[in-house]
Amino acid sequence: MALEWVVVGYVAGAEAIMLVLLTLPGLDALRRGLVAAVRSALKPLLAVVPFCLFLLMDIYWKYETRPTCDQEHACTPSEHLRHQKSIMKSQRNALLIAAALVLYWLLFSVTSLVVRIDQLNQRLEKLKRQE
Repeated sequence: MALEWVVVGYVAGAEAIMLVLLTLPGLDALRRGLVAAVRSALKPLLAVVPFCLFLLMDIYWKYETRPTCDQEHACTPSEHLRHQKSIMKSQRNALLIAAALVLYWLLFSVTSLVVRIDQLNQRLEKLKRQE
Protein backbone atom coordinates (compact mmCIF):
# COMPACT_ATOMS: atom_id res chain seq x y z
CA MET A 1 0.00 0.00 0.00
CA ALA A 2 2.99 2.32 0.16
CA LEU A 3 2.81 3.12 -3.57
CA GLU A 4 -0.68 4.57 -3.20
CA TRP A 5 0.50 6.98 -0.53
CA VAL A 6 3.46 8.03 -2.66
CA VAL A 7 1.06 8.80 -5.53
CA VAL A 8 -1.24 10.83 -3.28
CA GLY A 9 1.78 12.70 -1.90
CA TYR A 10 3.06 13.55 -5.38
CA VAL A 11 -0.40 14.67 -6.51
CA ALA A 12 -0.77 16.89 -3.45
CA GLY A 13 2.69 18.33 -4.10
CA ALA A 14 1.90 19.01 -7.76
CA GLU A 15 -1.37 20.69 -6.79
CA ALA A 16 0.44 22.86 -4.25
CA ILE A 17 3.07 23.91 -6.79
CA MET A 18 0.44 24.78 -9.40
CA LEU A 19 -1.52 26.73 -6.80
CA VAL A 20 1.55 28.71 -5.76
CA LEU A 21 2.45 29.48 -9.38
CA LEU A 22 -1.08 30.68 -10.12
CA THR A 23 -1.22 32.98 -7.12
CA LEU A 24 2.29 34.46 -7.25
CA PRO A 25 2.25 38.13 -8.20
CA GLY A 26 4.47 39.27 -11.01
CA LEU A 27 3.97 36.31 -13.31
CA ASP A 28 1.52 38.11 -15.57
CA ALA A 29 3.53 37.25 -18.69
CA LEU A 30 3.31 33.54 -17.89
CA ARG A 31 -0.20 33.61 -16.44
CA ARG A 32 -2.01 32.68 -19.68
CA GLY A 33 0.19 29.62 -20.23
CA LEU A 34 -0.05 28.62 -16.57
CA VAL A 35 -3.83 28.84 -16.64
CA ALA A 36 -3.99 26.74 -19.81
CA ALA A 37 -1.68 24.11 -18.33
CA VAL A 38 -3.56 23.98 -15.03
CA ARG A 39 -6.95 23.80 -16.74
CA SER A 40 -5.77 20.89 -18.86
CA ALA A 41 -4.41 19.15 -15.74
CA LEU A 42 -7.58 19.58 -13.69
CA LYS A 43 -9.53 16.77 -15.34
CA PRO A 44 -6.84 14.10 -14.90
CA LEU A 45 -6.23 15.31 -11.35
CA LEU A 46 -9.92 14.76 -10.59
CA ALA A 47 -9.04 11.07 -10.31
CA VAL A 48 -7.53 11.90 -6.93
CA VAL A 49 -11.02 12.31 -5.42
CA PRO A 50 -12.24 8.68 -5.78
CA PHE A 51 -8.72 7.45 -5.09
CA CYS A 52 -8.63 9.36 -1.80
CA LEU A 53 -12.07 8.06 -0.90
CA PHE A 54 -10.83 4.52 -1.51
CA LEU A 55 -7.80 5.12 0.70
CA LEU A 56 -10.02 6.65 3.37
CA MET A 57 -12.15 3.50 3.35
CA ASP A 58 -8.93 1.48 3.69
CA ILE A 59 -7.96 3.48 6.77
CA TYR A 60 -11.43 2.95 8.22
CA TRP A 61 -11.29 -0.79 7.55
CA LYS A 62 -7.89 -1.04 9.24
CA TYR A 63 -9.26 0.90 12.19
CA GLU A 64 -12.28 -1.39 12.54
CA THR A 65 -10.29 -4.63 12.24
CA ARG A 66 -7.34 -3.68 14.43
CA PRO A 67 -6.51 -6.00 17.31
CA THR A 68 -7.54 -4.77 20.69
CA CYS A 69 -5.81 -5.15 24.00
CA ASP A 70 -8.40 -5.74 26.69
CA GLN A 71 -8.29 -7.55 30.03
CA GLU A 72 -8.43 -11.00 28.43
CA HIS A 73 -5.64 -10.35 25.97
CA ALA A 74 -2.77 -8.45 27.47
CA CYS A 75 -0.56 -6.79 24.90
CA THR A 76 3.17 -7.13 24.95
CA PRO A 77 5.16 -3.91 24.74
CA SER A 78 6.11 -4.67 21.12
CA GLU A 79 2.47 -5.23 20.14
CA HIS A 80 1.49 -2.01 21.88
CA LEU A 81 4.25 -0.12 20.05
CA ARG A 82 3.21 -1.61 16.71
CA HIS A 83 -0.39 -0.59 17.38
CA GLN A 84 0.66 2.97 18.24
CA LYS A 85 2.77 3.20 15.06
CA SER A 86 -0.18 1.99 13.03
CA ILE A 87 -2.40 4.67 14.53
CA MET A 88 0.19 7.37 13.79
CA LYS A 89 0.52 6.22 10.18
CA SER A 90 -3.25 6.23 9.76
CA GLN A 91 -3.47 9.77 11.11
CA ARG A 92 -0.66 10.91 8.82
CA ASN A 93 -2.34 9.30 5.83
CA ALA A 94 -5.69 10.88 6.70
CA LEU A 95 -4.00 14.29 6.78
CA LEU A 96 -2.44 13.57 3.39
CA ILE A 97 -5.84 12.67 1.98
CA ALA A 98 -7.38 15.84 3.39
CA ALA A 99 -4.54 17.94 1.99
CA ALA A 100 -4.88 16.42 -1.49
CA LEU A 101 -8.65 17.00 -1.55
CA VAL A 102 -8.46 20.55 -0.19
CA LEU A 103 -5.63 21.47 -2.56
CA TYR A 104 -7.61 20.13 -5.54
CA TRP A 105 -10.64 22.17 -4.50
CA LEU A 106 -8.49 25.30 -4.04
CA LEU A 107 -6.77 24.75 -7.38
CA PHE A 108 -10.11 24.38 -9.14
CA SER A 109 -11.53 27.48 -7.44
CA VAL A 110 -8.48 29.67 -8.03
CA THR A 111 -8.25 28.60 -11.67
CA SER A 112 -11.89 29.42 -12.31
CA LEU A 113 -11.46 32.78 -10.55
CA VAL A 114 -8.38 33.64 -12.63
CA VAL A 115 -10.22 32.72 -15.84
CA ARG A 116 -13.22 34.82 -14.76
CA ILE A 117 -10.97 37.80 -13.94
CA ASP A 118 -9.31 37.54 -17.36
CA GLN A 119 -12.72 37.48 -19.05
CA LEU A 120 -13.87 40.52 -17.09
CA ASN A 121 -10.65 42.40 -17.93
CA GLN A 122 -11.16 41.65 -21.62
CA ARG A 123 -14.76 42.90 -21.44
CA LEU A 124 -13.59 46.04 -19.64
CA GLU A 125 -10.96 46.74 -22.30
CA LYS A 126 -13.56 46.17 -25.01
CA LEU A 127 -15.95 48.64 -23.36
CA LYS A 128 -13.15 51.22 -22.97
CA ARG A 129 -12.32 50.92 -26.69
CA GLN A 130 -15.95 51.43 -27.65
CA GLU A 131 -16.17 54.76 -25.79
